[in-house]
Amino acid sequence: MTGPARLTTRRTVLRAALAAAGTGLLAGSVAADARRADSGPEGVLRIATGETDGFYAAFGRLLAAQVTATYPRLSCEVVSSEGSVANVRLLRARRADVALALSDIAWAAYGGTAPFGSRVPLRAIGRVYENYVQLAVRAGAPIHTVSDLAGRTVSLGAPASGGAVLGDRLLRVAGLTPGTDVRVRHLLMPQAARAMRAGAIDALLVAGGVPLPVLSGLDTRPGIRLLPLSGLLPRLRAGLGPEGSGLEAVTVPAGAYRETPEVPTIGVANLLLCRPDLPAPVAAALTHVLVRRATRLVPAPALGTQFLDARSLISTGAVPLHPGAVAAYRELHG
Repeated sequence: MTGPARLTTRRTVLRAALAAAGTGLLAGSVAADARRADSGPEGVLRIATGETDGFYAAFGRLLAAQVTATYPRLSCEVVSSEGSVANVRLLRARRADVALALSDIAWAAYGGTAPFGSRVPLRAIGRVYENYVQLAVRAGAPIHTVSDLAGRTVSLGAPASGGAVLGDRLLRVAGLTPGTDVRVRHLLMPQAARAMRAGAIDALLVAGGVPLPVLSGLDTRPGIRLLPLSGLLPRLRAGLGPEGSGLEAVTVPAGAYRETPEVPTIGVANLLLCRPDLPAPVAAALTHVLVRRATRLVPAPALGTQFLDARSLISTGAVPLHPGAVAAYRELHG
């Protein structure tokens, strides 16, 4: 991805593809949805998301609304959390039925590597959208690279968030030891925003949509600038396997935050996860919603850069698709 033109082209192609797919499915979709509403799964579906004012929660609310609209007997409960690591733990503890997680966290859980002490049984419903890693500093600060954070204080997000894990890795590949070379705090987004305004931290890292509300607020006061991160990508990918745990180079478009230029950064795929014992009809129902209602599942402020791509839903990497999801994809696409 190389900038606004590419983003516009990609979004246009996606919408055209979704529209074409929708045209082919439209004739039978209304009747099919009605049949599924009558015979579909029932019960309560707990969806683990993230902080209440973050992108995970916004997506989770949209997903819950579309699931219930399509399957009225399936009631959804959106569960707030600190983020990806917390969500995997909620699944493992059976306190959530499905959950959102960054792909690198999902793959670490499935493989039993840090920050998890053992393998977590997981399956995926699909790869749903992409988070943009955004490391913000005050606009006038003499900080232009990650290594310039030496001797500074940075918030890496909530303790059990995927951003905190990725942020720790970012600092280390930039040659900084957290806690020694740079002071690290783990703050929720509202706390981090207050700390930035008060001058208590010099930078904050978030992973989410573009623009992200917490950064838009800080852009108004005191003003922010994003640090380029994509140059650290090769070192981040090292040792993470051939797919690099879903990390890729992306670009925050110019003007996302007032007059900021485009900024090369890192994108991380997000997976919708479940346990292997999720009933197959529920997994299939979720898959139908992801495919048929894709255009209704992207929070409005992030339509330019965050999207559900019907072509990449099955690309879940190390975490295998749930059999119910596999059956639904085959039904939908042959």
